[in-house]
Amino acid sequence: GGAIRHVAPYLQSGPDDPVLVFNGDVLSGHDIAGQVQRWRDDSADVSLYLTRVDDPRAYGLVPTDEKGRVLQFLEKPSTPEEIVTDQVNAGCYVFRRSLIDSIPTGRPVSVERETFPGLLESGAVVTGFVDDGYWLDLGTPLAFVQGSRDLVTGRAPSPALPGRTGEFLVRPGAEVADDAVLRGGTFVGAGATVGSGAVIEGSSLFDGAMVAAGAHVKDSVIGSGAIIGSGAYLDGVVVGDRAVVGPGNELVRGARVWPGVALSETSVRFSSDR
Repeated sequence: GGAIRHVAPYLQSGPDDPVLVFNGDVLSGHDIAGQVQRWRDDSADVSLYLTRVDDPRAYGLVPTDEKGRVLQFLEKPSTPEEIVTDQVNAGCYVFRRSLIDSIPTGRPVSVERETFPGLLESGAVVTGFVDDGYWLDLGTPLAFVQGSRDLVTGRAPSPALPGRTGEFLVRPGAEVADDAVLRGGTFVGAGATVGSGAVIEGSSLFDGAMVAAGAHVKDSVIGSGAIIGSGAYLDGVVVGDRAVVGPGNELVRGARVWPGVALSETSVRFSSDR
């Protein structure tokens, strides 16, 4: 909330004009123009983009009435009885410009816990715009990998994606061996190298990364300038910039290799000794 309030002096819109606010850690294909139009049609003070999720336990719930008016803002449910809706806050808001000036300054403010509930209590018109299009919370590294995969394959369509969608996207300047296998929405950044016989599945290789011959990288993020040695196996791993994973290492889901760290040959393994 404080971040929204801090931008107020820089806004040039009139007091009744819409101001759009976006969460920065969400990948979405929702209808922004449609949400703004609904905000106008409803003469709303604030409109929240809502999406439906299969398991809402990890999110705050936002139930609405038959006209789309928000009824409550509920914390993450801890029991089945508390799950009164599958609608959750999806991270795009349309504010009436004048309301932004009412957000307090000089202290932390949560829009979810203070601003929006306070608007409801004051009788403001707070509506929900439910859109069942693509939506992904990018709150973890593996969710980032999922989002990258979805962009490359076209599941999350975006005009920002250069070129055609498909099993992989290789940026100019990258070198990929003819017999290397790229699939599952893999992204290979500029100047990256993928060696002979390497298999890259649903992973993101940033600029200048190198995956040596025979390595297998799955559902992982390989940072800029990082090196993955020959025969290494990575599944669900984040490798920081300029880190080195030596030949024969085996890193499984959840492993994090800090930037600049070097793992010597076969220093970490989870399967039986060779």
